[in-house]
Amino acid sequence: MHGEYKVPGGKLVVVDLETASTPQGQVLHDVRVAGDFFLEPDEAFLALSRALEGAPADLTAPQLGARIEAALPEGTVMFGFTAESVGVAVRRALANATDWHHYDWQLIHDGPQSPALHMALDEVLTAEVAAGRRPPTLRVWEWASPAVVIGSFQSLRNEVDREGAERHGMTVVRRISGGGAMFIEPGNTITYSLCVPDALVQGLSFADSYAYLDDWVLGALEAMGVKAWYQPLNDIATEAGKIAGAAQKRLVGDRGAVLHHVTMAYDIDAGKMLDVLRIGREKLSDKGTKSAKKRVDPLRRQTGLPRADVIGKMIDTFRDRYGLAAGSVTPEEMARAEELAATKFSSEEWTARVP
Repeated sequence: MHGEYKVPGGKLVVVDLETASTPQGQVLHDVRVAGDFFLEPDEAFLALSRALEGAPADLTAPQLGARIEAALPEGTVMFGFTAESVGVAVRRALANATDWHHYDWQLIHDGPQSPALHMALDEVLTAEVAAGRRPPTLRVWEWASPAVVIGSFQSLRNEVDREGAERHGMTVVRRISGGGAMFIEPGNTITYSLCVPDALVQGLSFADSYAYLDDWVLGALEAMGVKAWYQPLNDIATEAGKIAGAAQKRLVGDRGAVLHHVTMAYDIDAGKMLDVLRIGREKLSDKGTKSAKKRVDPLRRQTGLPRADVIGKMIDTFRDRYGLAAGSVTPEEMARAEELAATKFSSEEWTARVP
């Protein structure tokens, strides 16, 4: 069995292993740890594999990491990885997880579309990946109109001032993933979705999968001069403040699939946002507006680049790392998405399913 785990912002950990049957159950056997990490002293390297030999195969990544930590020589220093990350690679080996490079990735970057259609396309394309009819897909969104997108489980009245949304011409829609509200203005927002097979995140905890699926974005931001990191559970942050939030939805199919989508602040009208979202409504003062601007620090200021250039550099980074071919939504996918946009995502029943 072979497992790989690229530590977000760090190095690659590779584990090859077999399992053996004992009266107590399955255990790890013939474990070999490798990677492009750094480790001192040199004798600590052999301790990695020895610590895992004979370990119960049902241990979690943190439990495997604790076993490694206990076996390392005193004074060991690990660069670019952790003991737990080795445990994650073990779990991925046992789960027969795939790697980014196992797939032929497709890019969809179409013209502006309505908020409801974007919600529907996420559901349809991820279902197609789950059914094995579509390759893993990176979809970059373009917005036809401003919107507020609330999480699947959020209360509509608690999150959105609908009168404020109407005053600013903002459509309110509900997505299929959890998480918080997204304030969308077409020229100020960068949004993308990853529709990926479940096998890509096998062996990862739900929390770890967020950072894993967005590691390429951190690389793209670094290339643009922005030092960013993942702030659990689902935020991408810099020293200046938050720049993005992610959400996920798992869909069942022949293979299973994960929808992972991210909204990034290229720019922001904090005053308008506070007029539409009921976040800290008691802070509707100048102080509150400044606080909101500080919390969300847009990419426009941090990169100094036009929005299209930021998107282009993100796509280039993904293509350089994993390969990426131009693709499109099929007529059948679009027909299904348009139907869902009209019957589900534009309906008050869905939008107000949590009043």
